[in-house]
Amino acid sequence: MDDTDRQLLALLRDNARISVIALAKKLHVSRGTVQNRIGKLENSGVIVGYTVRLKPEAELHRIRAWMHIAVEGNCAVGVLQALRGEPSVHTLHTTNGRWDIIAELRADNLEAFNTVLGRIRLIPGIANTETSILLSTHKI
Repeated sequence: MDDTDRQLLALLRDNARISVIALAKKLHVSRGTVQNRIGKLENSGVIVGYTVRLKPEAELHRIRAWMHIAVEGNCAVGVLQALRGEPSVHTLHTTNGRWDIIAELRADNLEAFNTVLGRIRLIPGIANTETSILLSTHKI
């Protein structure tokens, strides 16, 4: 991957619906070059899909939070498996440092959010959690 590929990916991250012609103009390359590079990035698995981004206030699950999770001993695999089965867990990240796992949680309201927290805290292997509700998003 070279600088042109990185610039191409940055433009697509900003607007995945941008036309190939507009991409070619911004990158100062031919339309065919852009199409070939996108094809190579897709075929190699660098680009795995395209999606729609919504304004946070337009989403159904209005309550969003980060839950930092400390896992007991070697229980991470079991904890991750249990968290994958929790419908309110949107994303999971393993980390180093104080916390072993960071989970993005989503819920419709505070009562549902409280229920989710209670269910997650009962998962065997979780030693400790700390949760922060996301108040606003400044860059998407």
